[in-house]
Amino acid sequence: MTLFDENVAVVPAPRERWSRRTVTGVWALSIASLVLLALTFLPSAYVIQQPGPVFDTLGTSKNADGQDVPLITVPDEDDTTSTGQLDLLTVQVSGNRERTPSWLELAGAWFDRSRAVVPIDRIFPAGQSTEQRNNENAALMTDSQNEASAAALRELGYDVPAEITVMTIDEAGASAGRLQQNDVITSVDGAAVTSVEAIRSKVQDAAGGPVTVGFERDGIPGSTQVTPRETTADGQTQYLLGVGLGISFDLPVDVTIQLNDVGGPSAGMMFALGIIDKMSPGDLTGGVHYAGTGTIDADGNVGPIGGIRQKLYGAKDAGATMFLAPEANCNEVVGHVPDGLRVFSTSTLEQSLTVLETVRDGGDLDALPTCGSGS
Repeated sequence: MTLFDENVAVVPAPRERWSRRTVTGVWALSIASLVLLALTFLPSAYVIQQPGPVFDTLGTSKNADGQDVPLITVPDEDDTTSTGQLDLLTVQVSGNRERTPSWLELAGAWFDRSRAVVPIDRIFPAGQSTEQRNNENAALMTDSQNEASAAALRELGYDVPAEITVMTIDEAGASAGRLQQNDVITSVDGAAVTSVEAIRSKVQDAAGGPVTVGFERDGIPGSTQVTPRETTADGQTQYLLGVGLGISFDLPVDVTIQLNDVGGPSAGMMFALGIIDKMSPGDLTGGVHYAGTGTIDADGNVGPIGGIRQKLYGAKDAGATMFLAPEANCNEVVGHVPDGLRVFSTSTLEQSLTVLETVRDGGDLDALPTCGSGS
């Protein structure tokens, strides 16, 4: 049987020509793919903020040896029956000046409500290395723990003396030649000051006008007049003395806070609440799972923090049902509260305690301050 004839040429059928529209589409797709590939490797001027680890201040954390230890330890602890949680929240930053996220990563974060794309200069100021930023945040964390300990003990009725010392002086700043390193600041415009925040507040109130700074130098009282320098940060005008201040407290109770690899000042309020719970009889939480954030000073004033939207989602993911937000951050909270999370605003440690006590005692939650319709 003959299957084919070798003397017959087989001519393939002619290919169907692509239409102009098809050719245009193929070229467009190819160019788009090349652009996306190029964007993958091009540096950006942004980083990504996203929810970070969550820590219960009434629970444990890892020490330097990787062992679980109480996050907060106080002597003669009165209370070991807390059935709820007081979570502090963190924000992770994806990217730095050495390695910024790709444009594809930024695009993915842009459409994720739990993450935020922010200019790199807001997180890593020009001229500051990642190591310098980490060291600064570690120092802020230490200060936050000290302030929280002082605030908690004062709330519990202890006398906690404080000393505010000039640590560094900007030689081009307003206080150069007027204040010296190791001067102890005692007053501003005649008003005694017991916290760094109180000094900042008095300086801002002067709106650029001269202020009289009282100090002790080698135990001898003195005073000097300083005209703060005006600067702008994140679109806001600030007035600076041009000094770096440190505060130390004579704590009547030995409070130990163990939390490694976390920096910044934003856990202050939750540290203070954890200390008060551990040093008070009964269960401050009433079995409720709280999360919260906010700086704190030794006088119990709660201040704003960054990344609150990411912290809201971090709290929700951790199982919290109640959230304590600094009043100054309320404009960022409204419209960004995850379902199932109830937010209360606070500006002082006393207000935060009122929220916990009202919830625990079954009081009127609608009478508590909130961040408006968003909560």
